[in-house]
Amino acid sequence: MVLLSTLSWLGLGQVTGSIKRVDAFAGLKSRPVKASTAVNYLLVGSDTRVGLTPAELKALRVGSVASAAGKRSDTMLLVHISKARDKAVIVSLPRDTFVTVPERTGADGKVIPATQAKLNAAFNWGGAPLLIQVIESITNLRIDHYVEINFAGFAHMVDALGGIQVCSKVNINDPKSHLVMSAGVHTLDGIEALKYVRTRDFDGMGDLGRMQRQQQFMSSILRKATSTGVLLNPVKLVNFFNAAMDTVQTDAQLNTSDLLTLAKQLKNLSASKVRTLTVPLSNVGYSVPGVGSTVVWDSVLAPQLFQRLRDDVAVVDLVIPTPKATPSSSSSTKKTTAPASTGATPTPTATIVDKFKTRTASENPCGALK
Repeated sequence: MVLLSTLSWLGLGQVTGSIKRVDAFAGLKSRPVKASTAVNYLLVGSDTRVGLTPAELKALRVGSVASAAGKRSDTMLLVHISKARDKAVIVSLPRDTFVTVPERTGADGKVIPATQAKLNAAFNWGGAPLLIQVIESITNLRIDHYVEINFAGFAHMVDALGGIQVCSKVNINDPKSHLVMSAGVHTLDGIEALKYVRTRDFDGMGDLGRMQRQQQFMSSILRKATSTGVLLNPVKLVNFFNAAMDTVQTDAQLNTSDLLTLAKQLKNLSASKVRTLTVPLSNVGYSVPGVGSTVVWDSVLAPQLFQRLRDDVAVVDLVIPTPKATPSSSSSTKKTTAPASTGATPTPTATIVDKFKTRTASENPCGALK
């Protein structure tokens, strides 16, 4: 959303030509019906090393571009922006989600039958089109636009924003992501931030903990953008824009008019109106022969969540108790004088029912993971 707003502010008619495009919806048929004017973006983090300098590769310790050829995705976020453009929901889709990847044609032209696999395998095998096809089939939610950000793009955009503040309640020492960080509040530069959103092997929560840290990180980006005037600072915007252009890909249908219109409409979107969550799960260790350990979505809550997004209604419920009625006296009852009132009737307190375990982007970054 920050990216979309900045592009529009800078004058998209002159700059969108440099954005890399991908035919994200190539060959897709029998897609879900679009139920409202709300928009759904699929934001994918690609692990390709292209664009990282030798120094950044060394600091990140992720090997060279050649040694890690191709691209995979550990991060898939569904961003739903309400039809009024005043609320947003960001849903993390676990990479290990157990799915059936539909029949497809391989690079050699041969037909590959439907295959049971993890969700990120669809991205690896068929890029954006196959990933979108699988996600739409399991959510029945139409994806309107696609944005892909690689390692370099993520790191450079964080640097362009002047670093992002994060908070950990415990010390972190993850030998796989190479993140070493003491408990407390830290402002991370691009490379350290990339380590932070990739770390998963220090707290026993694995991918679930990583997804929640990614959600908190995105909330921190939104808070910084709205609290420090980043979106109104031409110098910061230009730096951010330049960092994004070489490393971000969008679908071919995401045009100048779409971005400009969306940016203008998002002016009322504050951090308190953005909710983040992970798709409800029923099994986080479902073992499948030939596939490995996968996660299974909750068969009741997950459909309810995506139905709400399709209908563009709130993902939390506000329950207001109904005041107790005062028994009325009948005509046959003897009239008595009522005692003097001792005060106004208390207003019932509204209760938020949050069965999807969401957070708002304005919440304390040191809050506990759910």
